Amino acid sequence: MNTTHACRGWAACALAALPLAIAAQGAWAQAAATDTDEAVRLNPLVVTATLAPRTADESLASVTVLDEATLRRQDPASLTDLLRGQPGVDVTTNGSFGKQSSVFMRGANSDQHVLLIDGIRLRSATAGIPAWQFLDPRLFQRAEIVRGPRGSLYGADAMGGVVQLFTPEGEAGDPQPRVSVGGGSFNTQRYSASLAGGSGGTRYYVAGSRFETDGVPVREGGEDKGYDNTSGLARLSHTFGNDAELGVLALRARGNTEFDGGDTDFIQQVAGVYGELPITDRWRSRLTLSEARDESDTRDDFGDAVFDTQARTARWENTVDFGPHELIAGIEHSEDRVSSTTPFDETSRDNTAVFAQGLLDLQPLSVQLSLRHDDNQAFGEEVTGSLALGYALDSRHTLRASVGTAFKAPTFNQLYFPGFGNPDLEAETSETFELGVRAQYQRLFWDLAAYQTNIDDLIAFTLQDGRFAPFNVDEARIRGVELTTGVELADWALATALTWIDPENRETGNRLVRRATQSLRLDVDRELGDWSLGGSWIAQNHRYNDAANEERLPGFGLVNLRAGWAFAPMWSARLTVENALDKEYATARFFDGADFINAGRAAFLSLHFGGW
Repeated sequence: MNTTHACRGWAACALAALPLAIAAQGAWAQAAATDTDEAVRLNPLVVTATLAPRTADESLASVTVLDEATLRRQDPASLTDLLRGQPGVDVTTNGSFGKQSSVFMRGANSDQHVLLIDGIRLRSATAGIPAWQFLDPRLFQRAEIVRGPRGSLYGADAMGGVVQLFTPEGEAGDPQPRVSVGGGSFNTQRYSASLAGGSGGTRYYVAGSRFETDGVPVREGGEDKGYDNTSGLARLSHTFGNDAELGVLALRARGNTEFDGGDTDFIQQVAGVYGELPITDRWRSRLTLSEARDESDTRDDFGDAVFDTQARTARWENTVDFGPHELIAGIEHSEDRVSSTTPFDETSRDNTAVFAQGLLDLQPLSVQLSLRHDDNQAFGEEVTGSLALGYALDSRHTLRASVGTAFKAPTFNQLYFPGFGNPDLEAETSETFELGVRAQYQRLFWDLAAYQTNIDDLIAFTLQDGRFAPFNVDEARIRGVELTTGVELADWALATALTWIDPENRETGNRLVRRATQSLRLDVDRELGDWSLGGSWIAQNHRYNDAANEERLPGFGLVNLRAGWAFAPMWSARLTVENALDKEYATARFFDGADFINAGRAAFLSLHFGGW
């Protein structure tokens, strides 16, 4: 059945999906009978949605939190394995193991969302997208996925949403070491080690990891394409007697990835220092100075190409409490710099922004208001804002409605690439409307959201005035529905994510490139004493590789299995089997029409010391 015909508009789809949520509620009613209103792991604190700690139901946003237990159980080889099939999230890859990857949130383009690492943004200023494939998941303790526009909080590109990765802080006490060694299919080897601790207000965490593999071919009949990554992380903070805090963070990943026709040396790096000071009992002020680098040196049939980008940011943020209400306001200044073998017409630009947000608790009504003004040297001024309303129907059910705007900044490639850039480009802009309801119990939650996003001035390469260049020519409308559930009962943990989207190019009526319209993810885990067993099932329907919707990529289903054994105090072993049914699938194609193929069945065994 054609989903577009079956669900005409997000309102109809919301009504169609609502019985699933009600059925889930009824199926687990007995588990919920003894619930209380206390915050539990299924209603975690999130900070990305509002810049302030709020439980998931209080955030008035569509959020997914992947906590430390989830990351350790799944132990993914890449962040894209972790994100694939999460609510509202789609992933495409040009092969497995360190190959070019794109993340789509709520149908928006891969450059229309933001990646943060402990509040520091990481992306390429030339390509406009983060290099997800080069970040080792073992360096992170937690991930927050916030879906929907957050331009009024984070500025450019936060159209589809924000993903924030958090590194461990370390805790007071004796040094706690962790070591892991392992390997598996395709001559893959993986090592990691960390040391954490704290004393007298000082906390520290240091870690290193190494991943290397011979890889697999990226096209049918091709040779194996390898990948290696060496990463390090250091984090240090100290809390003073007056509750002031000072901290530093440094993360660096470097390595090499091979692709069809060449290879790339890469560096991904973030570094920052912050100071937080309580001005009064109600006013806290935080200053963060940071730098992020995305560097690549590519050798292929066309020669040697270097693209090094650097972003330096100063952000001053203030939080003032007014009883149950909060006001957050600040200023941010950033500068992008490009160093390349390509002679860009411009190699730097700066952006200055002011922002403010009010969080009002008027029980049973909650109100969130935010506004931001950006002044960019390259494309001028943009104003973004959002309004979210929440209404507590009772202690367990919350209705929410929101409207928000966002914009996507033109990249250096789009503006200044020799022969193809267009310095007259304007920012892409969007407006999103969302309705949602969340039910929160002690052992169960479900969340249903429906939204529509309208995007104007989409940048596309086209022939105008005798030249082929990027222009603001397209419009898009994206409608979607997301249903998320989670339950923890006895020794079982289950999570489901159902996503339907209709990402339409309004100029042509075609589906936007490389987006699946239907997605299902089911994660099931069971604790059995010293043993743990689990699996994930991810299913997606077809997508199109081209704007004309003529190159159809079939849908697929993946089954990933995992098992753990704590065989001695502080010691454990873990086995993961990715793509256990050995499915052939592709989410992108070469220019010549050949599929970028992904790895088949792959097994990895690892030995851990120190609390994994």
